[in-house]
Amino acid sequence: QVQLVESGGGLVQAGGSLRLSCAASGLSFSNYAMGWFRQAPGKEREFVAAITRSGGITDYADSVKGRFTISRDNAKNTVYLQMNSLKPEDTAVYYCAADRRLGITTISDRYDYWGQGTQVTVSS
Repeated sequence: QVQLVESGGGLVQAGGSLRLSCAASGLSFSNYAMGWFRQAPGKEREFVAAITRSGGITDYADSVKGRFTISRDNAKNTVYLQMNSLKPEDTAVYYCAADRRLGITTISDRYDYWGQGTQVTVSS
């Protein structure tokens, strides 16, 4: 049974930082590209960042470029999202997802497995 479990969310002031983690089990982690998505209240789920199987290639939404960094540790079956210079508009539930295809994608429908999400709230 595949499980993706996010952690690290919470309440932070604008300008602060958080590091999200997503621990994977039940799959061959190094054979999956990983992505982070987020969904704010009343809005559709949107792409945040993705990383290839080896970690050699990453992609970011324009809204987070230069502030967020995605990384992975295949030995620990974990993907991370370091979020710096947080803004109130970053408030959302953040989800990690796994994609068995080669390369990376910003399209949520392409991902095979999803975590339950972790809440990030940025106060102004």
